[in-house]
Amino acid sequence: MKAIIKLSKALMIFGVLAMIAGCSLFQSEDSVDVIETSAAPASNSNKDELTGVVEIDGSSTVYPISEAVAEEFSKEYKNVRVNVGVSGTGGGFKRFTNGETDISDASRLIKDKEAAKATENNIGFYELRLGDDGLSVMVNPNNDFVDCLTIAELKMIWEPGSTINNWNQVRSTFPAEKIRLYGPDTDSGTFDYFTEAINGEAQASRPDYTASADDNVLVSGIAGDKYALGYFGYAFFIENQDKLKLVAIDAGDGCINPTSETIKDGSYKPLARPLFIYVSASSYATKPQVKTFVDFYMKHGPELTEEVGYVSSEPSVYVNNVSLLKK
Repeated sequence: MKAIIKLSKALMIFGVLAMIAGCSLFQSEDSVDVIETSAAPASNSNKDELTGVVEIDGSSTVYPISEAVAEEFSKEYKNVRVNVGVSGTGGGFKRFTNGETDISDASRLIKDKEAAKATENNIGFYELRLGDDGLSVMVNPNNDFVDCLTIAELKMIWEPGSTINNWNQVRSTFPAEKIRLYGPDTDSGTFDYFTEAINGEAQASRPDYTASADDNVLVSGIAGDKYALGYFGYAFFIENQDKLKLVAIDAGDGCINPTSETIKDGSYKPLARPLFIYVSASSYATKPQVKTFVDFYMKHGPELTEEVGYVSSEPSVYVNNVSLLKK
């Protein structure tokens, strides 16, 4: 009997020592390294396990931001495919309000009729602001006579029914050469914003110009034509500034070029405008790949917005975005 008691005591003492040894193992520096190292593959494994598709379409202006975010996201989440289309803000909203996409890039606010279509199709959404763009007016680099245009002159050129066909009709000091115009198509948020800011009504424009949803087409057109004039987003000018010449805008306070500073402080007017993404509430709630991508967008969006040439929103705007997603 005594032998059994002694054996029991010995086992108890051994057990206590083992527990103490175990505790001291996990509290040592070596044990921390082991725990962190073993946790890292689990995290990578979780990223590898995330699959699926994220469908994005819409604004050609916002496209560079979403594309940059998609590229960075794909480095970490290799099994998620992010498709970023460019059908213009209006075209993107058509697909989004029909439930065809998860995210809609937009260079203007959603219109009432578009929001009504979303409601009709039971599509809730989050409106997340990214930053600001300075819609830019460009001419060919070999154009040596246009450095600045007034709002009134732009209106003369672009308004519906305009009879301005030659440069000397804008100013008598300009050459008697034909103006060839380039701009976004009617599905573009850039087209909506420009026509409202310059002509006083969205979608009000002369129709006889080369229109395209692809800004690269517009860049090529202006770059290849000495007497061309066109407009599109600031980031595409930055990306192609060796092929284009920026035209300053005089809204009554002198000639001002779009820059990060003039867009941010509001002195470049009236062509500075906000940029957004619209996120399907259903996609965010039910598709892990969409939620992870949008959360990634909100974390890295500010730096990538600046990187592609736009002005990022203040941190408080992104804080508000995140709070909306948590509701």
